[in-house]
Amino acid sequence: MMAELYLKPFYALLFVFFLTACATTPTGRTQLAFMPDAEVDSMGLQAFQNLKNEKPISRNVKNDQFVHCVASAIAQEVGGNWEVVVFEDPSLNAFALPGKKIGVYTGLINLVDNQDQLAAIIGHEVGHVLARHSNERLSQQLGAQASIALVQAVAAPQTAMGQTAVSLLGVGAEYGIILPFSRLHESEADTIGLDLMAKAGFNPAESITLWLKMAQASQGPRPVEFLSTHPSHTTRIEDLQARLPQAQQLQQQARAAGKNPHCMK
Repeated sequence: MMAELYLKPFYALLFVFFLTACATTPTGRTQLAFMPDAEVDSMGLQAFQNLKNEKPISRNVKNDQFVHCVASAIAQEVGGNWEVVVFEDPSLNAFALPGKKIGVYTGLINLVDNQDQLAAIIGHEVGHVLARHSNERLSQQLGAQASIALVQAVAAPQTAMGQTAVSLLGVGAEYGIILPFSRLHESEADTIGLDLMAKAGFNPAESITLWLKMAQASQGPRPVEFLSTHPSHTTRIEDLQARLPQAQQLQQQARAAGKNPHCMK
């Protein structure tokens, strides 16, 4: 009886913890994400700064204008001031980080044919951020007690803890460790990204063309880095095709509202 009296406050606190830790993603899914968003954003900011210090930034004005044009149209749909950087790297890769940071590699720019295909990638990556996938993954794998240590570890990505922390944010391939988002996260980011690009006035049908191109590129002697953390092309394309009619309606509404981006590659 005495033990039960002592445990009641504990159970009450535990209930409050899980209640406050539960959140709802933009698709309506319930998730467990108990890391303070400010700390996760801090990790994203530091990880992005690490990349800018270590990787060459593209000086190609045309590429920079193209990426910023597409990213700005997407960012207008979600709000906030997003920093966008084009990295000089032949990899087919892009990412978005908590703290409103977007990175695109020149290899990916060379692959896409037009603004709509790039919008599909950027929309997908921003979808991960909007759905707080980094927070969810950090919460699931490392727990609240490690939150402070994680924030500090991101500043030293060369350490084992730093590599784990950075990889959990979604840029682990940069440091030789890949901890992929789950298939659930990837599918959710696809859904959010498809709607985002359509709401910004981009053609969502080009997302299917993009993934077909990515599938073809992945058949080479070396795997595509961006695809190493993503689900099968067949599943992704089938899911996108199923949602395409709804996304096309969103695009029609966007065009009617005067949203018609003209981002030239």
